[in-house]
Amino acid sequence: MAKKTVIVGAGIAGLCAGAYLRMNGYDTEIVEMHTVPGGLCTAWKRSGYTFDGCIHFLVGSSPGDPYYRLWNEIIDMRKLAFVDFDEYIRVEDGKGGFLRLSNDVDRLERELLSAAPEDGALIRDFAGAVRKAMSFRMPVDKAQETFSPLDGIKMTFRMLPFLSTFRKYGPLSGRELADQCRNPLLKKAVERMFVPEMSALFLVMTMAWMCKKSAGYPLGGSLPFARLAEDRYLSLGGKIRYRSRVRRILVENGRARGVELENGERITSDAVISAADGYGTVFDMLEGKFADSAVRKYFSDFDVFPSYLQVSAGVKRAFDGVPHHLVFPLGNPLWIDDRTQAIDLAVRFQSFDPSLSPRGGCVFTSLITTHNHAYWTNLREKRMEKYLSEKRRIGEAVVEAVDRRIGNVKSSLEVLDVSTPATVIRYTGNWKGSFEGWIMNKKSGFRGLKKTLPGLRDFYMAGQWVEPGGGLPSCILSARNVAQILCKEDGKKFVTSSF
Repeated sequence: MAKKTVIVGAGIAGLCAGAYLRMNGYDTEIVEMHTVPGGLCTAWKRSGYTFDGCIHFLVGSSPGDPYYRLWNEIIDMRKLAFVDFDEYIRVEDGKGGFLRLSNDVDRLERELLSAAPEDGALIRDFAGAVRKAMSFRMPVDKAQETFSPLDGIKMTFRMLPFLSTFRKYGPLSGRELADQCRNPLLKKAVERMFVPEMSALFLVMTMAWMCKKSAGYPLGGSLPFARLAEDRYLSLGGKIRYRSRVRRILVENGRARGVELENGERITSDAVISAADGYGTVFDMLEGKFADSAVRKYFSDFDVFPSYLQVSAGVKRAFDGVPHHLVFPLGNPLWIDDRTQAIDLAVRFQSFDPSLSPRGGCVFTSLITTHNHAYWTNLREKRMEKYLSEKRRIGEAVVEAVDRRIGNVKSSLEVLDVSTPATVIRYTGNWKGSFEGWIMNKKSGFRGLKKTLPGLRDFYMAGQWVEPGGGLPSCILSARNVAQILCKEDGKKFVTSSF
């Protein structure tokens, strides 16, 4: 009889873990609290417009990238059409000046040197690091937890040509790199490339993927992408149970033996994989019983990605000629909550994906980060009227700002939607409403939680809390690695199939 594994969560990590285990003959069942797959990789419809909540670009969009091969084990990549952007971001100063980060490394270097000659040494070094990173092939074939001593030696030699780049940019945060810039627009562009607390090495790698055209946007966006992963899992004979929130993970004699749902139903199994929120798994579903000092240190000391408000608008007009990712100053600061203030606005104009809008319309979205998730959850729980009015205030302020910058927005507005950290927590259970788990920085390095917990056998974790880097790549990689670990423990050869 096939070994049965229950998987908590039908996000991308859970779906991938289920698919890989089915490829290797395991009996699997995914339990998911929501009604659709994808977790944070999702979208929602309002008045004919689709507001996408996740994918800005997909690492591994070109066949030459190692991640492409992984994705093609889960998703028929031939079914996806990708858009490769000419520029990563454009930043304006509000006085007619702007700076763009080109997705061509030679043009990137040339344009930045022209715009910010005072930062010539920094620009040349960064462009050189991007060029070097473009030749780096991410090691994705084998889980490090299954490495032999020889595998470790091979990995060391493989990394040697890139060590100087990793050592220089790895400990440096995006904000620290930005602070080295003399030119104010370049400083802002570097800081706004991603979460500024994140390692600057991530910025180097992102530009490398962009410049070699392996980080395209899949037309259709996040939910169709998640549906393709769901289709793959189901076609392999997997089972999913939606509207099934897990109350606790069942443990017998130090072994995970299934889950108990909120309705009291028990689903027994030989093993459990949690692809759900890390904190919720360790401290709620397992009641903190298997959290030693090392595990607790993560949740007490390490930094997590912020939560966010997403303002999404559907307008009956086009944005031809408008950069797809634009950052511009607000003029007057916008208070987001009682601790968070925005002085710039980053907006994505999604003309590049007509499937998100009715004919003649377009979607634009703005993500505004905040670490003050408690403000929004408390407001929603205790003062719903105030919660709704605050959402409306911020949404209207964003529309007003975009109207001032672009024109003909307020008069063309058809639908406005605002999600908050409380929304994220309600629908995904992510601790603090975080959108990617741990931030890679000096404190955490490139470490995630281990995929197992001390004192608990037949239990594993997958997803963004156990694989550093965040985003969809960490989901598929951690899921594949967990499946390899199970196969090794069961004396099975890990196998995969591709489209």
